[in-house]
Amino acid sequence: MEGDRNLEAKIEILLNVEKQMRQAGDVAGTRKSAIDILQLCFEARAWTTLNEQIVLLSKRRGQLKQAVQAMVQQAMQYIDQTPDLETKIELIKTLNNVAAGKIYVEIERARLIKKLAKIKEEQGLIAEAANLMQEVAVETFGAMAKTEKIAFILEQVRLCLDSLDYVRAQILSRKINPKVFEADPSKEKKKPKEGDNVVEEPAPDIPSLLELKRIYYELMIRYYFQNNDYLEICRCYKAIYETPSVKENPAQWIPVLRKICWYLVLSPHDPMQSSLHNSTLEDKNLSEIPHFRLLLKQLITMEVIQWTSLWNTFKDEFENEKNMLGGSLGDKAAEDLRLRVIEHNILVVSKYYSRITFKRLADLLCLSIQEAEKHLSEMVVSKALVAKIDRPVGIVCFQPAKDSNDILNSWASNLEKLLDLVEKSCHQIHKETMVHKAAIRA
Repeated sequence: MEGDRNLEAKIEILLNVEKQMRQAGDVAGTRKSAIDILQLCFEARAWTTLNEQIVLLSKRRGQLKQAVQAMVQQAMQYIDQTPDLETKIELIKTLNNVAAGKIYVEIERARLIKKLAKIKEEQGLIAEAANLMQEVAVETFGAMAKTEKIAFILEQVRLCLDSLDYVRAQILSRKINPKVFEADPSKEKKKPKEGDNVVEEPAPDIPSLLELKRIYYELMIRYYFQNNDYLEICRCYKAIYETPSVKENPAQWIPVLRKICWYLVLSPHDPMQSSLHNSTLEDKNLSEIPHFRLLLKQLITMEVIQWTSLWNTFKDEFENEKNMLGGSLGDKAAEDLRLRVIEHNILVVSKYYSRITFKRLADLLCLSIQEAEKHLSEMVVSKALVAKIDRPVGIVCFQPAKDSNDILNSWASNLEKLLDLVEKSCHQIHKETMVHKAAIRA
């Protein structure tokens, strides 16, 4: 009781000092008085009084921005020294309410929200933690360090993925431009010009830019895995593979390169997939895993692949790939791999045949006629292939239908060639006639 009275008396004296300093416009004095009041409450372990004084000081008439900022920064140091979780949450909420709507303590508010979201997540309230994090739009904070902004947005994305909110996760991930990870941090440290925002140093627990790059692509792999977007997953692994720290360590790059190969094979055939396929085959590191080099080589060679022999060769490798980010290669991936092999075989057949019977096509694909027709129709619909099916006769024609303009152009070209030949023939006849006449005269 005696201690409480002494504390109140000391606070009353400091409040009067603070008032005099504030009215005189003394920034340093006001800041020191406010910090001293908070320090007194902290030393006395009077957490309720501390919260009350923070609110009181922030609401005093004409309170200086610098004093509020110093007060919030000072109180943030006490958060980890609170006696229990309830007191900790109460202090964070008090500071959050004081910082709300004040642009000069926006970075501190973002850090407070992050701490509160972490507590909510530990309590199992993931959806609530995700909603809390979404309240803060750090991309608009000019004074926040770039790495801290990225780390905050990545935390927002992670919580959205954990709460199965994939739409918001995608929207938030688009706030980060992947090109930012390619920048050289050493070249970016420039002296701020007069009038520019002074960028604060990031918090000590913020990872480096290269570490953030790895976290970003791992989160994107989790997102793309839900849609079975194998090509995008492959591109994410490719970006992780290109990281210098990964490339220098064989224990890290071998598993990543294996994943690149698997997801390349699982991706539907298109120009980007073909380009990635060729660039991966040219990688010298692929010689360390010859099994996968053979797999990629098979799917780029214009030869029909026997599914049973391919599956028997790579089944063990496929089933051992359990430590995949976002989930292991399961039954769905096995079905997709078989589908990719069938698509490859149909493309090979279209290269060598202009017309083929359905029975022969089904034999080459090792499928029934109905299955062969189904897969061929799907490829035609997705515009991966041009083909016409004559079902009554049972013939597939792989020649593309010509446009009327193309037909006219080919006719014009043929006529031009014909006229050239006639002209050359006339010239040769005329030449022979002249030579013959000259011989007679002689």
